[in-house]
Order: sequence, then structure tokens, then C-alpha cells
Amino acid sequence: MDGVTITHTNQGDHGTYYAHVEGSRFIGRLEWTQKDNVRVIEHTVVPPEIGGRGVAGVLLDRVIVDAREQGFKIGPKCSYAAHKFAQHPEWADLVG
Repeated sequence: MDGVTITHTNQGDHGTYYAHVEGSRFIGRLEWTQKDNVRVIEHTVVPPEIGGRGVAGVLLDRVIVDAREQGFKIGPKCSYAAHKFAQHPEWADLVG
């Protein structure tokens, strides 16, 4: 998605992906906790001011890429992530 920059903080046992939308002061975020080799997606939050643009999908896509590159599994706990994982059987190998 053009105009969105993703940044990430990793505190070891938890972290957050941030979606910075060009021209907006509002930031979407995806929060996770670490349990063994599984990043559990706890919350995906997109403010209404930047909603409807695919921001949550961009955040989740970044987690998918990182999981494939870094070798961790994903626990899709939040309702958005669980719904998207149900729609994408090609991600089944990442579920931990």
C-alpha cells in the first residue's frame, strides 16, 4: 500500500508494529506477545480517521513476511487476525 510506512518495536516478550500513514497524524498498530517461538497477535487497532484504507492488512502482511523470514510462528488471537487467517489457508503453516 502506497503511503504507509511500517515500523516495529521488539521488547523481547512483546512488541508493536506501527503503520504511519502519509499525511496523517494517526497511527495504526498491531500488538503482539511472545510465547516460546510464537508471536501471539493480541490487538490490531486502526483509528477511524485512517480506516477503510487497508492499514490493518498492511500490518498483518508485515507480520507474515517477518514470520517467514525469521522463522517464528503466529498465534492469531485478535478477531481481525483470526478472520484473516481463516481466509488465507496458505498461512496455515505459520500458525503456532
